[in-house]
Amino acid sequence: MAAPQGYPLLCLENPLLDIQARGDAALLEKYELKPNDAILAEDKHMGIYEDLLARDAKLIPGGAAQNTARGAQYMLPEQSVAYIGCIGKDKFGDILKKTCEEAGVHTEYRVDETQPTGKCGVVITGHDRSMCTHLAAANEYKLEHLKQPEIWSLVEKAQVYYVGGYHLTVCVPAILALGEEAAAKNKTFMLSISAPFIAQFFKDQLDSVLPYTDYTFCNETEAIAYSEGHQWGTEDITEIAKKLAQLPKKNTQRPRVAIVTQGTLPTIVAIGSATGAVEVKEFKVREISKDSINDTNGAGDAFAGGFCAGIVSGKSLDDSIDMGQWLASKSIQELGPSFPSPKQTYSRS
Repeated sequence: MAAPQGYPLLCLENPLLDIQARGDAALLEKYELKPNDAILAEDKHMGIYEDLLARDAKLIPGGAAQNTARGAQYMLPEQSVAYIGCIGKDKFGDILKKTCEEAGVHTEYRVDETQPTGKCGVVITGHDRSMCTHLAAANEYKLEHLKQPEIWSLVEKAQVYYVGGYHLTVCVPAILALGEEAAAKNKTFMLSISAPFIAQFFKDQLDSVLPYTDYTFCNETEAIAYSEGHQWGTEDITEIAKKLAQLPKKNTQRPRVAIVTQGTLPTIVAIGSATGAVEVKEFKVREISKDSINDTNGAGDAFAGGFCAGIVSGKSLDDSIDMGQWLASKSIQELGPSFPSPKQTYSRS
């Protein structure tokens, strides 16, 4: 049952069950996968899920924004985060519900009667991970669900919206509805580009949503993909971040902030302004030993979760970045997009 006061952070995207196992070059070659990539599954990929299960796979609740929602709730007081998406009427959907409840995230899933719960095959090789997603029910989210009075009331009560870019392949009208609500009421709207293929093959959908974003997240490969798709003629991450911050914006009461993570390299943050001037900041990541790194899957989602927690808590941009980097540093020491148990308390670097 939803909390009557609502939840300050509302996240929307594609709930998936991650089927995650260690693989090798032969498995990647069998399914024509790159070591560090994210793609949507085609018919030729459908066997990978059974192959991974045969490798003693771990089942972990996934979907980028669902990971971010769990991460934000990890750092926030109880009843701070709600998550919306579409699942199937099956045991995997039940697993997702149960795990989110255990993480303290309130879910309002649309349950599709015909499609199974979406899944993501994650092949881990060394510190790389290749993700192959079969959206299934996650692809069936509808604006009508978001507009139901009991769901829309959660939208109205939320102050911050976070949308994962993978949802651009599913239901752009739902994203735009959140963006319009944010712009009209001067709330905070965040979007992660999420994967290079979003910038490459869903460019129009992405560009329809970017005017609403107060915070745009991407990593360096996604930034370069966006630059290439828009013929900016540069692979310089700082320049791309500046251009992202300068894109047209609906709500001019807030500056656009573009945040580009680069793995172990500094995070680049570009802050736009009404005058067109852009301030650029660099933030070193928290150093941890290579031996402590277990799995980088979900590191970006964890960063976004910590950052969201900072913004929801009223922290400064610098503090929110540090909170994101702290949570990411904890997540990569776990298996999959997970966080330490028992819960650890954030401390400023």
